[in-house]
Amino acid sequence: MRKLCIPIIFLLLVCLTSCVDVEEHYDFKADGSCKVAYTFDMSKAVSVLMNLMSDSVKATPQFAVVKDTSLNFYSALPDSTQQKMTPDEINLAKSSSLSVKMNLQKSLMKISIDHEAKNAADLKYYLQNIAKIESHSNLKSVTNSDKNSKEFDARQLISGQDYYAYEVTPHKFYRIIDKAKFNAFLKKTQSTFSMAKAMLIDMPYKVILNFAKPVKKINNPKAVLSADRKTVTLQTNMDEIIKNPSVMNLKIDF
Repeated sequence: MRKLCIPIIFLLLVCLTSCVDVEEHYDFKADGSCKVAYTFDMSKAVSVLMNLMSDSVKATPQFAVVKDTSLNFYSALPDSTQQKMTPDEINLAKSSSLSVKMNLQKSLMKISIDHEAKNAADLKYYLQNIAKIESHSNLKSVTNSDKNSKEFDARQLISGQDYYAYEVTPHKFYRIIDKAKFNAFLKKTQSTFSMAKAMLIDMPYKVILNFAKPVKKINNPKAVLSADRKTVTLQTNMDEIIKNPSVMNLKIDF
């Protein structure tokens, strides 16, 4: 049974790196600050894959792990990394947090990354550097139930945000996808995206931006503007993004 269990666990955790409901949420405040959150919900993929397993396999200790954990990004960094960080990088890490909720028996796997940006410059710095900071973190220890096992690594999800170029000011939120970087990301994750598609698992992607004042102009025809012009919602999926990366471009004046 152990020989059967190990490859199934590996299949589950590899699939989770791409079978995700992703949501980016931005709350822009009147004082110029902004709360940004990334949520990666893998519960749908867990549910699909758990249905493929026998009760005896699901009864093993590997599938009994339950976690509800929150930690500060800075505390997840090794001492050797902390000592090499600039003051700006330290502030970014200390003002960011990670939350993990995992219960495979209940088909629950959700990761949230939150940051409170003080102003537009702080938000731009965060968006441009979060992938760099997390690559040095010890996040794997948060999502792993066994330090010696091959478990889900949250860093693979966050690093994908590295393929945007940003222009952020007190009255603008612009981001343009770098197609070369995006294609490199797709090349690294091609096998897992193909596996998800073969299993008919959709990968929704939603971006929600709430503003303190009405939006003056937006360039993406797929984005929906609320009646009060204070909320922009862009809803798509990875299939559409792969075919047309420009669907993620946003130029919002507010």
